[in-house]
Amino acid sequence: MVRTRRAVAPARNEDTMPDKTAAPGSDHEIDLDGGAFALLHRDGAEHVEVLRGEVITVDTLAAIPLEPGRQVLALIPFRQIAERGFDCVDDGAPLECLLVSSVSTQPLTAFPAGELSVSGGRFDLDDDEYGAIVEDVLRDEIGHGAGANFVIHRVFEASVEGDPVAAARAAFGRLLANERGTYWTFLVHTGARTLVGATPERHVSVNEGIVMMNPISGTFRNGSGSLLDFLRDPKELEELYMVLDEELKMMATVAEHGGQVAGPYLKQMAHLTHTEYLLAGRGSLDVREVLRETMFAPTVTGSPIENACRVIARHERRGRGYYAGVLALLSVADDGTQTLDAPILIRTAEITPGGTLRVPVGATLVRHSTAAGEVAETHTKAAGVLAALGAATIPVRTSAPPAAGEEELRVLAARNAGLARFWLDSREPGALALPSLAGRTAVIVDGEDTFTAMLAHQLKALGLAVSVVPWSAPLPAADLLVAGPGPGDPEDADDPKMAVVRGVVAARLAAGLPLFAVCLGQEMLALELGLPLIRRDAPYQGLARDVDLFGTVRRVGFYSSFAAVSPGASFESAHGRVELARDPVDGAVHALRGPSFAGVQFHPESVLSRDGIDVLRELLPPLLSEVVSPLTNG
Repeated sequence: MVRTRRAVAPARNEDTMPDKTAAPGSDHEIDLDGGAFALLHRDGAEHVEVLRGEVITVDTLAAIPLEPGRQVLALIPFRQIAERGFDCVDDGAPLECLLVSSVSTQPLTAFPAGELSVSGGRFDLDDDEYGAIVEDVLRDEIGHGAGANFVIHRVFEASVEGDPVAAARAAFGRLLANERGTYWTFLVHTGARTLVGATPERHVSVNEGIVMMNPISGTFRNGSGSLLDFLRDPKELEELYMVLDEELKMMATVAEHGGQVAGPYLKQMAHLTHTEYLLAGRGSLDVREVLRETMFAPTVTGSPIENACRVIARHERRGRGYYAGVLALLSVADDGTQTLDAPILIRTAEITPGGTLRVPVGATLVRHSTAAGEVAETHTKAAGVLAALGAATIPVRTSAPPAAGEEELRVLAARNAGLARFWLDSREPGALALPSLAGRTAVIVDGEDTFTAMLAHQLKALGLAVSVVPWSAPLPAADLLVAGPGPGDPEDADDPKMAVVRGVVAARLAAGLPLFAVCLGQEMLALELGLPLIRRDAPYQGLARDVDLFGTVRRVGFYSSFAAVSPGASFESAHGRVELARDPVDGAVHALRGPSFAGVQFHPESVLSRDGIDVLRELLPPLLSEVVSPLTNG
């Protein structure tokens, strides 16, 4: 089976209309003079959609106006992430909406390729400045447990010669002619700004109740070496797994049963080849709420997303404009059915009315990253975008996408061998439920990592009734309390989150009530039991390992920079005897269990945890075996 794919685009809402003037070099008439418009070529289409209408500015996603029979094209800036309460540098970039009054279609030949002439190009941050930021993030953030990966961007700036809209039109035609594998190729002109690009990545779509996302990561420059070596590169593999986990978190929030994983696939483009997965699930949220809950993709921010936004604001120290935002086409049918098609704004150039060209590009920083490597990656990405637009300022070597032979496809398919079938396979309701958990309740304390949403789906599948509560909110009564994961230093005395989570764990232990702890929660549990913590020399971020858990070898995924340590396999605590599953070399505690509590340093909910659901099936029932539910038995 050849594991390359062509994704099915969401349904179109088209109304062909007469056009007015001839396009240069074309027999087809279109008039783009005056007013706002958008040109869209969506994956799988043999034509370009021409949208015209009035542009308005709104403050929030909820204010995007939806009316039956009318499409809205929303240009959503990165600063909109503040709607989720996340940090960002507010640069004032507006949320603009094209209220579509007419839609027509044109053949691809109506937009001939042209050249984009630019001068005076340079990055807003030079290589030394950008490299220093990379080193700071690797040392001070990833090395201190702030997250698994972060995307730091810089902007290539130049001046466009001639009329900006005509230049964008020429670049759009060139993208249509030369690019391949794009999700959307587009030109959007609002009057205040013009964006043109060819983005490979669907952020999120909703069609007939099916929500889809498309995590893409790993970048191979066509003609630069061996595709097989790229597929075996651990850095590229880790990046893809981490964004897969992060988008599964989002799907766990917007789809009723979370997302089901399909892939991996090769996504082959004109200059680059990527690896990708598709995620799908059924949902019923308003499409504007889907957009809000999925701001923004981990491929352009990092993970966990909330802390990634803090890291971005702290180190970039300037706004992102529309980079990492989304372009969203929304509509509602007469029967109220909503649709959404929203690609990520990457591989995109913004041209101002004054003729300034801005091409933002970013690099994903993980524990294996180097400053030199990430500096080079941003040069490659910027050169690729400029070459695609016909505006390359340096020669860019181009090659045909590599042929994927039998060995390459085997290596690609083998990526799923160690992943959790819970997320890869379809699940029948009740198939995993345990009678001992039926009717029981659980509350998960969210430490600012929406892995908790994935964990909630697993606990529900086992038969528990589950609620997820932020660490700062009052806790409802429940049979089982789950101290969940979150970023940060567990021994940071100045962090109010750490004080609250540790207090919750201490109170539960003192009461002798059932407690389960994951990652940060496990670290707090270990501290309360008297175990010391260490910071790992090399962070365990996005790392899958085979570990011995109480006599059974389990494949599990870690996202942590800290661990409890112990010289022995058990000890007596103030809360009873504690049994440990620990590393035989350094004594790091992978899991622990006692009379009314258990904890794991890894993430059983992660797609990296092949045996995660089995670990939960083993550890949770004993905690609840003697519990009389207050909700069912007074």
